[in-house]
Amino acid sequence: MNKTQLVSLVQAKLGDDATKKTAEAALEAVLAAISDAVLTDKVQLVGFGTFEMKTHPARQGRNPRTGEPIQIPESRSLAFKPSANRRSIVE
Repeated sequence: MNKTQLVSLVQAKLGDDATKKTAEAALEAVLAAISDAVLTDKVQLVGFGTFEMKTHPARQGRNPRTGEPIQIPESRSLAFKPSANRRSIVE
């Protein structure tokens, strides 16, 4: 599913009065709010899941080609953990 298809689904959920422009604005607002908030705190949407920024510490690694030790720098990544009822959909 791409963004255009998601906007169409949001428009359908909002009802007959909603336009594609309104649905896209709503989707953009939600995504922007989550993106801004997750930088400083975890975002927990009850019944859906939790977005959280994870920090991976710097560590020693090996170059697979030469076997030489290399230093892997600290990194951050965005993690999503679905809620229990969303997880049951997948199982």
